[in-house]
This record gives sequence, structure tokens and C-alpha cells, in this order.
Amino acid sequence: MTKTAYITGGSKGIGLGIAEALLNEGIHVAISARTLSELKIAEEKLRAIGKGEVLSIQSDVRNITNEENAVRKVIDTWGRLDYCIANAGIGKFSPIYDMKPEDWNSVVDINLTGVFHTVKAAIPALKKSKGYIFTIASLAGTNFFQEGAAYNASKFGLVGFSQAIMLDLRPYEIKVTTIMPGSVATFINGQTPSEKDNWKIQPEDIGQMVVDLVQMNARTLPSKIEVRPTVPPSARK
Repeated sequence: MTKTAYITGGSKGIGLGIAEALLNEGIHVAISARTLSELKIAEEKLRAIGKGEVLSIQSDVRNITNEENAVRKVIDTWGRLDYCIANAGIGKFSPIYDMKPEDWNSVVDINLTGVFHTVKAAIPALKKSKGYIFTIASLAGTNFFQEGAAYNASKFGLVGFSQAIMLDLRPYEIKVTTIMPGSVATFINGQTPSEKDNWKIQPEDIGQMVVDLVQMNARTLPSKIEVRPTVPPSARK
């Protein structure tokens, strides 16, 4: 039976890169995001790959009912869920004395509580499939930086959450891996990737990593993976 994946924040960036990689393996892929227009563009791009079925679902990870409905739609469409990739995330950066409470709340609500909602909604289906959860954290989850109070807090929390649920879920043969990328050529904080970002990790690199992990022998679990650009500008001579 064809395996299936649900990817939050799947309309662009890392989420889209993971979706493309899994589709190229013939896995059915459902992507979700808040913005319907971006979802439809991504869905059209993914369908052109032609190696697996594609489903797009409008959902806000801050709302657990949204995520429960999204997972239910995956099950109703394909009858199973094998891979849950909790990727949705945002970045808002400012010194603490300038940080707006609404910015703090949005970062923590999406990057941390949103992952809880996605994972919580997916667990019953993943118990049946002995599935795999991926959380997309960041090196900011172990390396703090100036003007990163909200982002650091959300990613430090996400790493701790991911490692704790790994212990909770392995008796059910559900794997949990958190991937912690450094600089990625993506759209975070309003950026648009360009050729000058070629030195950065690319979304397809994270996609290939997810494929490699799901193909690993079931007895082995890399539970936390740090990923860095090989030669960032600061390291060049």
C-alpha cells in the first residue's frame, strides 16, 4: 500500500522541498498552509511531478481543530497516515525592549504550540501505521543570538518537546526526529531566496534528508540532527 505524508507549512520553502522529495519516491503527499492561493500554486507544481497523489489543505496550526480536520482529510482520502512533518514556522526578530507581545505570541503559537497541535492530531493514525514524526527545528534551538528571544525560545522549546515525545512514542514504534537546520535559502522573515543564497542549505537538501531517514532500517533512529552550510561566508578565506 502506498504510504502517505502530511506536511504543515508545505506551500513553500523547506515544506515544499520535503513534499517534492517524498513525491519523487512515490509517496502520496498532503500539504497545508494558511494561505489558499499559495497552496494552490504549490499543489500545481507538485502535481507536475506525477509520481504520487497530492492534496492541499488550508489549515492554521494555531487551531487544533484545524489540524484534527486536516489529518482526518488525509485519512478520508488515502486511508492512512505514515509520515507527519511538522514544519510550519515563522520568524520575528527584535530586541526584547522593542518586541511586541503579539509578535512573541505568534512565534511561540506557530513554532511550538502549533507543532503540538499537529502531532497531537496525528498520533492515533501514526500508532496504526507505526509511523514517523519529523519536527523542523533550527540551530537556533541550541545556539541563542541577539534579537532572537522569541525565535530562540520557540526552537529551544521545540527541540525539548521533540526529544520528550520521542521517548513517549517509541513504545508504539513511532519514530521521532527533529531536524535542526542552520541558514536555509527560504522565505522566513519576509526574505526571498536568490542566487546569492546558493551557499545556504537548500530546501531540497532537507527533503533528501527526510527521504534518507524514512528509508533507514526501522531499528535505528537518529533522533536529533544538526545541519549546517558546509562553507558559510564567515568561514571563507
